[in-house]
Amino acid sequence: MPANKRIAVWMSEKKLQKINWQELVAACSKRGFEVFKLDLNKCLKEQGPFCVLLHKLTDIIALANQGDIRSIKIIQGIENYVVSENPPVTVLDPIAKVKRLLDRYNCYSLIHGTNLHNYGVFTPNFCVLRNEDLDIIKGELIHSLVNYPFICKPILGHGSRQAHEMSIIFNEKYLGDCKTPCVAQSFINHNAILYKIFIVGDRHCYFERPSLKNFQASQRESIHFDSSDVSKADSKSRLSVLDPDDVIKIEERNPDSKIIEVIANTLRKSFGMDLLGIDVVIENTSGRYAIIDVNAYPGYDGFPNFFDALLDCISKKVTAD
Repeated sequence: MPANKRIAVWMSEKKLQKINWQELVAACSKRGFEVFKLDLNKCLKEQGPFCVLLHKLTDIIALANQGDIRSIKIIQGIENYVVSENPPVTVLDPIAKVKRLLDRYNCYSLIHGTNLHNYGVFTPNFCVLRNEDLDIIKGELIHSLVNYPFICKPILGHGSRQAHEMSIIFNEKYLGDCKTPCVAQSFINHNAILYKIFIVGDRHCYFERPSLKNFQASQRESIHFDSSDVSKADSKSRLSVLDPDDVIKIEERNPDSKIIEVIANTLRKSFGMDLLGIDVVIENTSGRYAIIDVNAYPGYDGFPNFFDALLDCISKKVTAD
């Protein structure tokens, strides 16, 4: 354990309120850590030393990736301090790892490259659509085996409200509804049930959430929706209401905790991150597990003893480093 036991924290005020700052301060104090809010408008060196940077910088990283000058300077300043000038600092999670996760195409490609397929776990077929030419879009979909219906998702997985704005495309007639650039991903019917896996270091848990109902390829118009509204615990979205025929056919199926554990451990290692949220659905026909999204530092509502898990993770990392 380093002699300096200060934890620098940066996240939005909304996020700070959600996690309960005073409770975090008390939990850190019990474990011998001092915690403080990092001010990105001030010199980091003057605010140091600290042994841990705990952050939710996804919005700023996303803006930097889009060319925002102020955000670029902030991220460069942080990386210079924690990577070049003070490499012993533990960062949860490393900015380079978060950058990779923010790109949905890179994220799905990384999942696709794991050995999860050995456990009946997959990510639905996907491709990037960057061109507005419909013939090129058709070709990309065919080449990547993306079937109708498919979901159009913004390439940027975090950092703005638009990251959650998605569309379901049911047929070739409405391909013009694809807001390029985007990731197109085959839609997997899963009886309107989503499982959110929350990871904190070597601990994980999962919760059931509402999701999109079953859909088939058809001549209907595209559906546009906000994914965060559909998957909230208390969501009442009409898109989550199963059709009567699906209600009759539905089979009770509880997730296999061993497979959930394999998913959690595999993606934690593959992404090189300790604070992750993973969205998983179970295909209603095959029973296979489909990973449809991964998030950095998710909301941990309901995670048992979250601060204990977080500080256990921090303690192990600073000791190892």
